[in-house]
Amino acid sequence: MSEASQELQNDVAQLIVSTLNLDISPEEIQPDTPLYGEGLGLDSIDILEVALAVSKHFGFQLRADNADNVRIFSSLASLTQHIAANREK
Repeated sequence: MSEASQELQNDVAQLIVSTLNLDISPEEIQPDTPLYGEGLGLDSIDILEVALAVSKHFGFQLRADNADNVRIFSSLASLTQHIAANREK
């Protein structure tokens, strides 16, 4: 992983932790740990909050009706890849 990719992944982990006030540090979120359900344990409301925070922070919309949401939010790594491909900032 490039330094820029690692930095973005760290930023996304920090955004998740701060948005949801999680009792873990961003470094504790492993790139391949599932975000939803098992793993990090986020629910649909948490995912919605993260989507809104990502939209504000990175300047593009994550839509609730996107058929790829299951893949996009499957892990920190997949969310980071989607942001890298779509962000404006």
